[in-house]
Amino acid sequence: MTTPSAATAAPTSHPPVSGASRLLHPDPTVRRLARITLLNTVGSGLSLSVGVLFFTRFLGLSAGRLGFALTAAGLCGVLASVPAGRAADRWGARPVLVALVALTGLGTAGYTLVDGYPAFVALACLVAAADRGAAAVRNALYAEVLPADKRVAGRAYLRVVTNVGLCLGTGVGAIALQVDSRAGYLTAILADAASYLAVAVMFRRLRVPGWPGAATGAAPRADRAVAAEGAAEGPAGDRRRNPALRDLPFLVVTALGSVLALQFAMLEVGVPLWIVQQTDAPRITVAGTLIVNTVLVIALQVPATRGTEHPVAAARACGRAGLVLAASCLVLGLAHGAPAALAALVVLVGVALQAGGEVLSQAGTWALSYDLADERAHGAYQGVFNAGMSAALMIGPAVVSTAVIGHGLVGWAVLGALLAGAGLAMGPAVRWARRRGAAPA
Repeated sequence: MTTPSAATAAPTSHPPVSGASRLLHPDPTVRRLARITLLNTVGSGLSLSVGVLFFTRFLGLSAGRLGFALTAAGLCGVLASVPAGRAADRWGARPVLVALVALTGLGTAGYTLVDGYPAFVALACLVAAADRGAAAVRNALYAEVLPADKRVAGRAYLRVVTNVGLCLGTGVGAIALQVDSRAGYLTAILADAASYLAVAVMFRRLRVPGWPGAATGAAPRADRAVAAEGAAEGPAGDRRRNPALRDLPFLVVTALGSVLALQFAMLEVGVPLWIVQQTDAPRITVAGTLIVNTVLVIALQVPATRGTEHPVAAARACGRAGLVLAASCLVLGLAHGAPAALAALVVLVGVALQAGGEVLSQAGTWALSYDLADERAHGAYQGVFNAGMSAALMIGPAVVSTAVIGHGLVGWAVLGALLAGAGLAMGPAVRWARRRGAAPA
């Protein structure tokens, strides 16, 4: 899709600001998206903090049954991303996003009414499919409403807002955990559902100056016409084909980005298990690792995007990320056998390195997901890219828990080598993509 330049042209200068206003993004479109993101992630943090306990204690699910349901839901999320992205190209990112976000909200509310395991599995699959599909379409919407040279920086700002929102939501969820009652858990889940429905309304009312019909909230019809025209080009039947699935260099870049995304399972699953099972560090260190990661990501994500405007520079950022993540793995492995206080310090240093690799890899892969895409088919490309990330999030916990935990420093070294290899391979993959003409001139 072509991006309506007038819609998102940021002011060339801004009056001096002070205090809290310095935290606000200068682009009004990004500020609107930030408000939507904050509401959505506060609700998500609230639900995430109570979900597992509600499902196991009040719905009566065993850990094994819950794990199977969440794995099935994750697979549905992977499968939903590609068709959701194609739908965004065909009907426009905003109406598709509104529908998927609203469906996620209704499905989330349905958890409070579900009765029986088959119904729970079906509902979990529906919610995951709608949520992951919405993630792909949301990224396509960013390509639609933000100019090309502002997309990655805008996403970085929104990711900072995401972390702030999740922290706030988790803090509120702690109250429900302390109350520890069915009514408290139900309230938290319904609040999350309400936040999704409110976000759907906010996306429906999103106004971007310069969109055709902006005054009435109409989607950019001209952009959809261009996309449809581009989709119709080529041999008969090409319109039904997904261009991203036929773009081999882009698929390789997506696969390498998915390998780098294993770092999230490393942080969320591997590090807690490592602390509790293989080190003498105090258990409270688990909470400390999340705090260190969150604070550093909030502080570093926006600066990490600087200099990633060009595909080659973005690939170099991924290469640096892979090396930093490999160093993080090696440091974490050294915590085994160390005294408690030293083990805790080593783990926190390792997580600090992981946060550095995280912000670099996110900045690099975001840039590549846009720069290597056809401007007329961002929905298709973001759908494929998001499917790769969703697949990594689905299989990551199993990979980290079985291949790393219990194998000591060797296990961490193997994971580090995998991450470093994926990051360094981005350079040749991007050069291949540019030779094939996949990247814009």
